[in-house]
Amino acid sequence: MSKSNELQFLSEQVIKGRLSRRDFLGRATALGLTLPFAGSMLSGAVMAAGPQKGGILKAGMQGGESTDSLDPASWTSQVQHSFGQSWGEALTNVSPDGQLVPRLAEEVGSSPDAKQWTFKIRRGVLFHNGKELEASDVVATLERHSDEDSKSGALGIMRGIESIKATGKYEVVINTTEPNADLPFLLSDYHLMIQPNGGKDAPDAGIGTGPYKVTEFEPGVRHRAVRFGEYWNLDEFGHADEIEITVINDSTARTSALQSRQIHIANRIEPRIVQMVERIPHVTVQSVSGRAHYVFLMHCDTAPFDNKDLRLALKYAMDREDMVNRILRGYGTVGNDFPINSAYPLFPEGIPQREYDPDRAKYHYDRSGHDGPIVLRTSDVAFPGAVDAAQLYRESCAKAGINIEVRREPGDGYWSEVWNNQPFCTSYWSGRPTQDQMYSTAYISTADWNDTNFYRDDFDRLARQARGELDEAKRSDMYRQMALMVRDDGGLILPMFNDYIEATTDQVVGWDPHPMGEMMSGFALSRCWLTA
Repeated sequence: MSKSNELQFLSEQVIKGRLSRRDFLGRATALGLTLPFAGSMLSGAVMAAGPQKGGILKAGMQGGESTDSLDPASWTSQVQHSFGQSWGEALTNVSPDGQLVPRLAEEVGSSPDAKQWTFKIRRGVLFHNGKELEASDVVATLERHSDEDSKSGALGIMRGIESIKATGKYEVVINTTEPNADLPFLLSDYHLMIQPNGGKDAPDAGIGTGPYKVTEFEPGVRHRAVRFGEYWNLDEFGHADEIEITVINDSTARTSALQSRQIHIANRIEPRIVQMVERIPHVTVQSVSGRAHYVFLMHCDTAPFDNKDLRLALKYAMDREDMVNRILRGYGTVGNDFPINSAYPLFPEGIPQREYDPDRAKYHYDRSGHDGPIVLRTSDVAFPGAVDAAQLYRESCAKAGINIEVRREPGDGYWSEVWNNQPFCTSYWSGRPTQDQMYSTAYISTADWNDTNFYRDDFDRLARQARGELDEAKRSDMYRQMALMVRDDGGLILPMFNDYIEATTDQVVGWDPHPMGEMMSGFALSRCWLTA
């Protein structure tokens, strides 16, 4: 048998599960191939063969805590997001290249003024409890997330909706108070998982229409699910027999679990250890740039941060270049204190980059009249390297005469007790499909996740106008004005846009980096498959 024929035969044995990947690589190197070439050859053969069913796909993830819930309205962390995307589905999704993808809505149409939207609901879709999906379930879901008492993370984007009605068993019509050209993208929000009767009866039951059915939910510890045999699209999703997420908030422990093959996927690989992880023979580092960003958040309505001069002092005291170089190690770019980068359409070009200026920071600090330490809360779970970033910031502030007291908080409870509650803390945002969704989720006055307590009527007015403006030039100018308001008046310090850095073992196939979020924007567990 020729060498090429033997390699093809060995590849087929791996695909059929008769030969392990490790044994293939051993025999390929014995034939004179280098490990990288043999690995790429096998990966190509496995991908060409298409998804394989079977096995238990395991992820070790940072971002889970004991207060987590299966209620989509409450999801704040990456573990909840990734697990939720495996058992739940929204009306739409957004592709890696930013295109709208139908999910439970198989067809979307609008009136010419973009104020009325019609969604044709996919027929024959079953919930995990056996009930068929109907338009009434969609209506009830969207109503629940529009309720002020729901405290839903999607509440900010739902407030522009005037009415939601089922006009047939499989059709939903949504009317907005003002034109909204982005509505189908907004409804891809991961909080808006469609539930039986909208989740009004049991919001945390974990019953959806997704490719996996929840079997175990132990908040902050472990989540498991099995493939749902009646799922409507098993060709594209649900390749593993089971999926499992183990919460491993410690970076070293997560890497060790990956190295010892206890898990197949690890999220949030810290930039400082990427080179070390790349040297693990059976591991591949996966990275992608996008819209995610690491932030320092001040509450604009809480002393001493209600003083604009103090906010400006703290912004000019941030050494962004140093932060990107030392925390991200090149896996990211410098931010400019507004949550939009060039990955977004209609990015506002030409806004001057805010530079580190300790003299100007001292000027604004003296004008503020503040004296004494300023408490900055942080945690390992805020973002990879957050504690080190806080210490670097303390040092750059000291050069301006500003005393920052870094207070390290425990990971468990950080998202429920610190973020959006304490007046100065570190955090992260994964970005959103559109500028409107980013601003509507976190910056308009009525947004439940307005984590800088930034309240400006003129900003809210611009957001509403931009949402319905179909002239791109006018819309772009509105977004520029909004960016300047957040940058110069808000409580956001945004030093860096980060790449997503994750790692997979050589058993994982089908990884498709997604700039919208970690873990393939939450779809890694439902879209990837395992080789033998």
